[in-house]
Order: sequence, then C-alpha cells, then structure tokens
Amino acid sequence: MKRPKLKKASKRMSCSKRYKIQKKVREHNRKLRKEAKKKGITKRVKKDPGVPSIAPFKEEVLREAEQRKLKLEELKQKKRLEKQQERERAQKRKREATSSDSNTQAKKVKKEGNLNRPQKSSGKDKYSRKFLCDELNKVISDSSVIVEVLDARDPLGCRCPELEEAVLKSEGNKKLLLVLNKIDLVPKSNAEKWLRYLQHEFPTVAFKASVYLQDKTVQEKKKRAGQGAVDQSKGTESFGSSCLLQFLQDYAEAQEGEKTLKVGIVGFPNVGKSSLINSLKGVRACNAGAQGGLTKCTQEVLVAKNVKMIDSPSIMAAPSNPAFAMALRSLPTPGEGGNALDAVRALLKHCDKQQIMLQYTVPDFRNSLEFLTCLAKKRGLMQKGGVPNTAQAAETFLSDWTGTKLSYHSKPPDNPNVPSYLSDETVTEMKKGWDLNKLQKGNSDTIKSVKLHRYSTAIILSSMGPTSGLLSVSEGLETKELGDEEECQEQAIDNEPDLVHAEGRQLEQSQNGKEPQETTPGFAEHPTKVKFQPKPITIDLSSAQKDDDAYDFNTDFK
Repeated sequence: MKRPKLKKASKRMSCSKRYKIQKKVREHNRKLRKEAKKKGITKRVKKDPGVPSIAPFKEEVLREAEQRKLKLEELKQKKRLEKQQERERAQKRKREATSSDSNTQAKKVKKEGNLNRPQKSSGKDKYSRKFLCDELNKVISDSSVIVEVLDARDPLGCRCPELEEAVLKSEGNKKLLLVLNKIDLVPKSNAEKWLRYLQHEFPTVAFKASVYLQDKTVQEKKKRAGQGAVDQSKGTESFGSSCLLQFLQDYAEAQEGEKTLKVGIVGFPNVGKSSLINSLKGVRACNAGAQGGLTKCTQEVLVAKNVKMIDSPSIMAAPSNPAFAMALRSLPTPGEGGNALDAVRALLKHCDKQQIMLQYTVPDFRNSLEFLTCLAKKRGLMQKGGVPNTAQAAETFLSDWTGTKLSYHSKPPDNPNVPSYLSDETVTEMKKGWDLNKLQKGNSDTIKSVKLHRYSTAIILSSMGPTSGLLSVSEGLETKELGDEEECQEQAIDNEPDLVHAEGRQLEQSQNGKEPQETTPGFAEHPTKVKFQPKPITIDLSSAQKDDDAYDFNTDFK
C-alpha cells in the first residue's frame, strides 16, 4: 500500500505471507533436486584421482600429460599472437585510410582558402626560448628604470651579468635598481651586510612581498568593502612597498617630459617579480604562485598615478652554469624526475649535512638517495607496497628551496670582485637622480619592522657567484642549445659522485673478500669512478641431465 507523502510503497508484509513464500521456495527447490537426481545430474565436480602409485609406467604417463599440456599452451599462445597481429594490421590500415583522407581534405581547403584569405603570420610559441628572450628584451627597451629582483637568501647567485651589461649599454640613459626580496627568510645581520655590499654598485631596496593576495581586480576589492565584509585577502603584510613606491614616484616627478615612469621588473624564476607588483598594487594584478616560470608574456600594471610596472618572463639560465645554479635558477620542467634527483644531489653537496638533518629532522644519511628515502618516510610520501616515493620527495625538497618555506642564507664575499662592465663613472651615473638618504632610512625601517630569522634555524649556503643568463636565442639554434644544455647537465652529474658507482664499488669489494667502505656521495670527494659490471652466475646442470627421470616421486609419495 502506497502511503501518502511518500514516493515508494512500503515493503513490509504480514508474517503469514512471508512464511508461505518461504515454504513455496523450499518445495520448488526440493522438486528440482529430485528431478536432477533422476537424470543423474549433480553439481559436484569429481576430483581427478590422478595416476595411482601402483600403476605401471607412472613416470611416463605423467611426462606425456605434461607434454600434452605444454602443447595446448603453445597453441593458445600462437592463436593469441595471430589475433593480436591481425588487430594491429587492421588498425594500421584504418590509420592510413584516415590520414590519407585528412591530407586530401586539408590540401583542398588550403588551396581554396589561400586565394581569399590573407596570409597568416606565424605565431610565436609562448613556451619557446626565443619568445621568452624577445619579451625580456622588449621590457628592457620599453622601460626607463629596470628593477632586478634578487632573492635575499642568495643575492649574488640571482644576479645576471648579461642582463646588467645589456641595461648599462642600452640607449636612453636607463637606470638599474636592485630589490632584495624575501628578507624575512635570512638573519638580520646577514640582510644588512648584503644591503651594504650591493649599495656600493647600485641603489638597493629591502623588500618583503605579500604572497597571499587573492583579489584579482580593484572592482572586486571595492565590492567586498562596500558590502561590509572583512577583507581576508591580505594574508601577510608586505614590507618596503611604501619605501619603494615613494622612491620611484620621487624619481618620476624629477624627470622632465615623461608623464608616466615605466619600470621593468626582471629576474630569475622564483625571486618574486609578480608578487612585488601585486604588493605595490595592493591586489592580485599578476598571476603569481610557488611554481616558477608562470609569467609567459609582458603585462603592464599601473601601481600609481605616474608609475607603471611591466612584468616580464623569467631570465633563462645558460646551460654553461654549474649544476647547483641550474637547480635553483633554471625554469622547472614538469615530468622529469631525473633532473629533480640530480638537482637535490647538487644542493646537498653545497650544504652542511648537520644543518640539513636538523632542518628536516631526519637521521644521518650517506647519500642523496638515502636522504630522499628518509624524507619520503617522514612526510608520508609512499608508493604502492610501502615503497618511498623519492621522486616526489625530490620535488618537495626543491619547492622548499625555491619557495618561501626554507630559511637558508649565503654570506657576502670578503673581497668583492667588481665586474668588468662596471666602472666608477657608471656607478656614479646609476646613483644620480635618486634620494639615497631617504632610501637608507626606508631600508632601516623595513628591517626593523620585519621579523627576521635567527642563525640557529637557518642553513648556511656557499654561493657560486652570479648566474649566466640568455638574452637572445635564434630559432635555428634553439634545438642545438637544448642539446648542449642536456650535455652540460650530464657532464656536471658525471663530475659529481654517483650513487650507482658507489654501490657498484661496494658490491665489487664484497665479492673480492674486502670489507666495503662507507661512501658519502654529495659530501666527500671521489677521485676515481669505478663502473660496476655484474658477474654471471653459472649453474651446473650436468648431474640433473644424467638422470632419465626429471623428478623422483618416491621422495614425496611413498
């Protein structure tokens, strides 16, 4: 009975009706069993008794049965291969037919459309190296002030000599300004030392960008403020933005004939170029994230009435750089786990092992692979079967180094080497027109207001000097440079200690009867490299071939 206000009727029934149904089912099943018994049909499968032990020629019978079974398996495998080959031939014929039809149709459309349609210019691929270099050169030529963003953890490694030389030699009396970003990740004394070191060459601004801006437009921010909602977009406040903006506005007002000052933002990946523009704007005007190389083309953002920022793609590191510089400054290539493992090996080589162990709370390790295994177990990065996912652990380790999670710092050099393209006249020209006293006061206020890290929680890194960059790549040499980059990376990896060679050396020593010595790839130097060659194991089957019978059943069946 269907009850009101319910979509389905109730399944409840009386007990007498349920018992009657069960009785009918039992009688029906009994009747079926009775008829099957009369016909001799049973569900039980008789077990194969096998060959009895007292049967004569038992071994020959079993051998014939085994051969018959193998022949049946071979026939099944042969038929399976024939069917697979037939399917592949059919798919090949189908692909050839479709490709020929599409080619003829495309030729016909091209012939008909070329007469009426204008010639379409060949569009540039936004992921090509030539396009990124052209966009970077466009920013340098269109801007009056070039701001090179440096990571405060390794400012010297973030400097590009080719870029600075191109800016100094360009026409139009361009100014070069340095911004020391991410000062909250280094100790206070280290940040002050780097500011004093960099200010000898170019004006330098201390900065800490805000990385949690979520409003993409000014209209969205005004709409939320008008509704009386609490502004949750500012996850962390930026420091140094007022000093930098006022610094640029004063320079723009001092210029004659220019209504708006164009400022180009350049730098290597993951230094915070887009985050700097978003912090000055107050909203998320540019796409920014933890992954490097998100900006593929130029973007102009008006941050003030007379100041316009131009966001640019990241500088591409030259393949001639060492493996350590390529690990931190090169654009990430998704899907290449081998490069991540090599980058981790290069980073661990230039760090103190004790500080790495304290930072990641992992036990003592001998090589990079053992460190990644411990890190994967610590973070719960496991594969199927409980195997540690070292590739994912390597990507996590690199994201910590390129992002804003890990605190490490490098010390400025005691005896600085002035670049060849920089002279005293050039330094004086670059500092002309700026209010350096106001800049120094703003930097001191920024460092006082930012909560900086201590030495106890930071990793000391040995810097490798400036990183060479690419500013021009021709279309014909693009593939050649890609091959040269891979070759240079392979050479850099070969020069470093390899885990495979270390393991092979240990196995060879154990086979020779010597005790294997502990090796520490990434932390010790190995002058020689021993290749491991596995030795084949020979098994003597002569004793088994002499017997006529393959198996003696009397051993198990007596």
